[in-house]
Amino acid sequence: MILRTERLLLRPFRQGDLDALTDTLGRPDVVRYLYWDVQTRDEVADLIARRMHLATLAKPGDRLVLAVERRDTGELAGDVVLGWDDSEHRQGEIGFVFSPAHHGKGFATEAAHATLRYGFDDVGLHRIYGRCDARNTASARVMERLGMRREAHLIENEWFKGEWGSELVYGMLDREWQDSGQ
Repeated sequence: MILRTERLLLRPFRQGDLDALTDTLGRPDVVRYLYWDVQTRDEVADLIARRMHLATLAKPGDRLVLAVERRDTGELAGDVVLGWDDSEHRQGEIGFVFSPAHHGKGFATEAAHATLRYGFDDVGLHRIYGRCDARNTASARVMERLGMRREAHLIENEWFKGEWGSELVYGMLDREWQDSGQ
């Protein structure tokens, strides 16, 4: 699976992404709101090996994980994830992680927009949601720019990295996607 935008190429992960992804996932400020801690080079190599096989979204239960490459420089800027939860309710979950070197340029919004388009237009999902730590204002802003509505603010709903964490949930329905003219 490959998705293209004006400035980005969303493609399967490959071994050549090791250095850039290690630089990103090896940073405490990047993994602060993620479910894992700083990753070593060996851990990232294992992660890439698994992600290389998550390049299609063919049936419920599948997860699509794509590297986000800048078309102008070929640099790995981050990644996007779209999980297909189930067939009956046709729901999926979107996520994204970007290197701080590529923050503030609209790449996360552009990549997530392409992922939403794929989920709604090609897969036929009814609802796509995203979740983030309530302190992660950058991710919340991306979901708001995409037109996703804030559905919930869960207060101290999980024990997370040694403290109670709160979570924001954003969502969008297929009809909202169509109505937005995306």
